[in-house]
Amino acid sequence: MFIFQIKKLSIRKRIKGFTITELLIGIAIVGILTAIASPSLNRFMVQSKVDNEISELHRLVLSARNSAINSGKYVTICPLNSGNCTTNWQNELSVFVNNDNTLANNKVYDSANEELIKVKSKISDGDTLKFSQNLIIFAPTGRLVSGGNGNFSYCPKGNTDLSRGVEISLSGRVYATSDTDNDGKDNNRSGTNVSC
Repeated sequence: MFIFQIKKLSIRKRIKGFTITELLIGIAIVGILTAIASPSLNRFMVQSKVDNEISELHRLVLSARNSAINSGKYVTICPLNSGNCTTNWQNELSVFVNNDNTLANNKVYDSANEELIKVKSKISDGDTLKFSQNLIIFAPTGRLVSGGNGNFSYCPKGNTDLSRGVEISLSGRVYATSDTDNDGKDNNRSGTNVSC
C-alpha cells in the first residue's frame, strides 16, 4: 500500500509541469508571433499618435472660433515666444482673446490684460507641423481674417505616408483631411496628398 501511494505521488508530480522542450517551443512560438506583429503594431501606434494630434488641432481651432463668436472679440492662435507670435508651429500653440477688439495687436499676447483660452503642447520631437499662414485670427463673426484659407500639415518622423492635416476655410469652418482617392494617404480638399 505504501509503495502504491509513492507511485501515485510521483505520477502527479510529473503531470503538473512542463518539460524544458515544451517550454522552449512555447517561447519560440511567442517570439515568432511577436516578430510578425511588431511592424504592424508600430504603424498602428504612429497612426494613433497622428490621429490624436489632428483631433487636438481640430479642437483647438474650433475652441478659438467659438471663443471669438461668444466673446465678440478677435481671437488669435499662434506659437508664442515671450508674448509674441512666431511661426514655429511645432512649439506650444496658444489661443488668446484680443481685448482691444481690433486687428492692431493680434500678434502680441498681453498676459495682464488678455485672456489665454487654451494651450496645445508641442508636437513630438522629429515630427513636423506646418501651417500655410503666419497666424490664425478669427473675427467675432467666426470668419478667418488672417489671410486666405489655412492648412495644417502634420507629418510623423519616418512615416510620411501617414501624414494628415486640418484645413480652415475663409468662412471659419474646420475640416480634417481624409483619404479621398483610396491610395492610403490623406488628401487636402484640393485633392493633393498632405505633405510637409
